[in-house]
Amino acid sequence: MKTIDEIQAEVIDEFSFFDNWMDKYEHIIEMGKDLSGLDESLKIDDNIVRGCQSRVWLDAKQEEGKLLFSADSDAIITKGLVSLMVRVLSNHKAEEIANANLHFVDEIGLNQQLSPNRANGLASMIKKMKMYALAYQAKDAQ
Repeated sequence: MKTIDEIQAEVIDEFSFFDNWMDKYEHIIEMGKDLSGLDESLKIDDNIVRGCQSRVWLDAKQEEGKLLFSADSDAIITKGLVSLMVRVLSNHKAEEIANANLHFVDEIGLNQQLSPNRANGLASMIKKMKMYALAYQAKDAQ
């Protein structure tokens, strides 16, 4: 099983192959197409990521001590972004997710290239994933 840092390094490496941002956006869109989506029963108010301009749903469950995220969005680039976050953070222990330094976002230039609304949405996704991790961490500590 790869660590969060190893997965981030893979993502940075992948994005380094692209010469321009149009190609990087295409890659993000492709990642969104590969996202399996979210069961309609999980597209509930509690799972909506607040702060995103488009609708994004994010759910977490714990299996064998690891958090598994599932997500969906009604916008193609946003779906790609949430897919990227699921790829990096899913299938790790809550403590690892809560403490993760997600440096890949800056290293691949996402924060500089996204519109302010999308950058806020990405930050909201990260915040919600870390909040899920903290909640599971607290539950495990009981």
